[in-house]
Amino acid sequence: MYAFGQISSVELIQQLAERLKARRLEKGLSRQALAEISGVPAPTIARFEQQHAISMRQYIDLASALGYADQLQVLMQEPIYKTMEELETIQNNKNRKRGR
Repeated sequence: MYAFGQISSVELIQQLAERLKARRLEKGLSRQALAEISGVPAPTIARFEQQHAISMRQYIDLASALGYADQLQVLMQEPIYKTMEELETIQNNKNRKRGR
């Protein structure tokens, strides 16, 4: 089974910023170099690494430039459930186009 709600959105975005910075540094890239290959301005990269603020599109551009596009594509690809009842609900709603 899966655990839900164990990390806040603030903590998650902070972790993503720290991981992106670590991957950038492991590849020996300055913020300016990453900006050039991703199209995301260097000040935006700095703001993300320091203040954890960025748009989803810019995060995807940065992650893709660092070689993580495949991992982003599988995000939320499969449903996650806690109980068999929830799995049954998911299966019954597979083709829904709208909420209730």
